[in-house]
Amino acid sequence: MLSNFENEILVAARLLLGGAFVFAGLRNIQNAGFLTQLMTTRGVPQARLMLWLGIVLQIVSGALVISGVWTAAAALCLVLFLIVATPMFHNFWDHQGPERASRINGFVGNVALTGGILVLMGQAL
Repeated sequence: MLSNFENEILVAARLLLGGAFVFAGLRNIQNAGFLTQLMTTRGVPQARLMLWLGIVLQIVSGALVISGVWTAAAALCLVLFLIVATPMFHNFWDHQGPERASRINGFVGNVALTGGILVLMGQAL
């Protein structure tokens, strides 16, 4: 029965997954000062430049996923982004209590996003 809606489901998936990254990238612009400082304390060389490259990657790749243009390449970029960003920003192993729980939730959320992106990538290949 759902096979009749395959295209609509795929459009919704692209909109939700790509939109999450566009939204996150735009939100990161607002938090650029804090995020640059955090990345610097984590030992990221040229943290400000790396942050802005990550923001551009999130927004551009997210928009490409939404539009269905170069979906597999854009999805791969987002997976690589998550592999780098997840342990940097959701380092639950360094925290205790409510902060640890919050970081675990972010880590698991990014793992789930990675899974969804891989499914989208597999469909696009």
